[in-house]
Amino acid sequence: MSQRILVVDDDKQIVRLVRAYLEQAGFQVFTAYDGDTALHVIRRERPDLVVLDLMLPDQDGWDLTRLIRADPTLADTPIIMLTARVEDADKIVGLELGADDYITKPFNPREVVARVRAVLRRAVGGPAQPRVLQLGGLLMDLDQHEVMVDGQPVNLTPTEFELLRALMENPGHAFTRSELIEKGLGYTYEGLDRTLDSHIKNLRRKIEPDPANPTYIQTVYGVGYRLQSEPFDWAQEDL
Repeated sequence: MSQRILVVDDDKQIVRLVRAYLEQAGFQVFTAYDGDTALHVIRRERPDLVVLDLMLPDQDGWDLTRLIRADPTLADTPIIMLTARVEDADKIVGLELGADDYITKPFNPREVVARVRAVLRRAVGGPAQPRVLQLGGLLMDLDQHEVMVDGQPVNLTPTEFELLRALMENPGHAFTRSELIEKGLGYTYEGLDRTLDSHIKNLRRKIEPDPANPTYIQTVYGVGYRLQSEPFDWAQEDL
C-alpha cells in the first residue's frame, strides 16, 4: 500500500510540482493550500508524512506544527518544513517545535523526494526486534517504537527517536556531530550542526529531569554528545 503524503503550500504551482514528483515515486499525495484545510486533512486521512510550507495565508507552519505536536493522536507524524526563509534562526525555531527536516526554496523536487524517503525510513525503522534498551528510568522499546521515562510514555518525533536510539545503543561513546547526524538522519549535508543541537535540545526537554543539567545526554565539549554510561541494560522480551 502506498505511503500517504500531505503537501501544504499556498503556491499551487509548487504543490503541483512536488505532487507530480512524489506520485511518480509511488506515493499517494494529498494537498492543501492553507492551514485549516491541512489540519482537517491530517485528522481525516492520517498521512504518513507532511511537507509543510512555513508561510501560509491563515496560519504559519510553526502554528500548525505546534497543533500537530500537541495532539497525542498526531504527535508522531513526520513533518518536513518547506520555506523560502534561509535564516538559521527560522530553521532552529521550526526544528525546536518538532519538525523532522527543513528544505529551503528554491529546491530540486528530486531532493524533496529523497528527503521524504529518508524521514519515512526513520519513522518506520528497521525490522522489528524484541529488544528493550534501558538506562536508569529511561526505556526504549525498539519493537513497539516507544520511549518511556520513569514509567511515563514520551512522544518523540522519528528523528528524535533515531538519535536517542543511536546514543542508547552506544552508551559512553562520544559521537561527533557528524557521526550522530549520519546515525540519526541517515545522510549528511552541510550546515546540520545547529539542526542537531536543536534536536538534542528537544530530546533533553522531553527525557531529562532537569534539561538545564542533563542526566542522560551529555555534551562533550569540542566533540559532540554522548549518553552517560551508568548501568545500562539490554532486555530480551517476548512482547
